[in-house]
Amino acid sequence: MIPSWIIIGAVTFFVALGSFFITPRDVKWFANLSRPRWLVFEPLIPVIWTVIFICGAASAYIVWEKNPGSPITWLLMALYLLVEIITVAYIPTMLRFRSLKVGEVLGLIGLISGVVLAICVLPISLTAALLLLPYLIWTPIGTYTTDELKELNPQDA
Repeated sequence: MIPSWIIIGAVTFFVALGSFFITPRDVKWFANLSRPRWLVFEPLIPVIWTVIFICGAASAYIVWEKNPGSPITWLLMALYLLVEIITVAYIPTMLRFRSLKVGEVLGLIGLISGVVLAICVLPISLTAALLLLPYLIWTPIGTYTTDELKELNPQDA
């Protein structure tokens, strides 16, 4: 039998690959947007998200191992997956529609879903809930950044 951490890690990895379905034209649109002067950490964003996804997968693993295969655990795994899909959909969806508002809405939905997930996970494992903190801290920063991009680029809101 394949260990649960390998399955959870593989699902996380393959869902994260979904963000690569972006056409070069879409990337060019985003690259040409005006950015706030304080956005100096943009080159670190892929590393930040990698850490966040690893923490999320570790959280899911802990929850799974507490009660493997139970209906509640499966529902929580579905919620982990939903949060990741929303997160991964943020960039390609925003770029496909060339709409910063779409990105902002997905960011807010992701944050709300992440909070719900953390609340559901907390009674099962404090460690698993704490591993969701990087997501819960970073998502508002990303959403705020998108809002600032909207302000600087009203034609692309």
